[in-house]
Amino acid sequence: MEKPSEISSAKMFGGQNKRYKHFSPTLGCSMTFFIYFPPSPTPTHKFPVLYWLSGLTCTDENFIAKSGAQRVAAAEGVALIAPDTSPRGLNVEGEADSWDFGVGAGFYLNATQEKWKNWRMYEYVVKELPKVLSENFEQLDTSRASIFGHSMGGHGALTIYLKNLDKYKSVSAFAPICNPINCPWGQKAFSNYLGDNKSDWEEYDATSLIAKHNNLSATILIDQGEDDKFLPDQLLPKKFEEACRSVNVPLLLRFQPGYDHSYYFIATFVDDHIRHHAQALNL
Repeated sequence: MEKPSEISSAKMFGGQNKRYKHFSPTLGCSMTFFIYFPPSPTPTHKFPVLYWLSGLTCTDENFIAKSGAQRVAAAEGVALIAPDTSPRGLNVEGEADSWDFGVGAGFYLNATQEKWKNWRMYEYVVKELPKVLSENFEQLDTSRASIFGHSMGGHGALTIYLKNLDKYKSVSAFAPICNPINCPWGQKAFSNYLGDNKSDWEEYDATSLIAKHNNLSATILIDQGEDDKFLPDQLLPKKFEEACRSVNVPLLLRFQPGYDHSYYFIATFVDDHIRHHAQALNL
């Protein structure tokens, strides 16, 4: 596996935002990702990692540039990892025809339909990227990992966590797509990526998965803006809340009055999320 090459570096809160590029065999194309390295107390110190999964239309840059998460990540000694949201540059017919499917819209699943066979963001996030990090960055302790995300990325964080409770210490999400099999975004993506078999869809639906993967110790944290225009039709957090309640999974679902779906909302509450994960990672 080739070593990632550094594209850019910028100091922030005593640490470094570094962007890297590498070829991904899983996705069949070059991919970029960001790491925020907190300031290191000693030359041999290893940081736990917190993966951020972004939403529709985003790249690896949005969270790093807009969230302000680095301030608390530096204080708590947690490295932030922000991958891209889909393969890019494959020139599959129709990949850029709509903003909610294809490029920038990988939905963190492994596509089974031939046309979209390179769309394997689940495999990339869960297996390939951690391996790249552990083999190339000795200051990262990838055995101590947590995961969070926004919207499509909140869906990704929840489903990846529930299916891999042995790999992640905690999960949280901002305005996640909680029940994609029952919303337009999810139905469009899943029918194209996974075909018509609805039982395949349930493997990437947090509300469906909670019944099967409910051996949780850490509380799931979700923040949802009450003025989010996608709340009624696309996000469906109440469905997830009901599913958690039915199997006694600890969930802290906070509805935030006046907040929308944007990075203004994320930046407002991201400190709580970083601390939520730092507590789990540093136990």
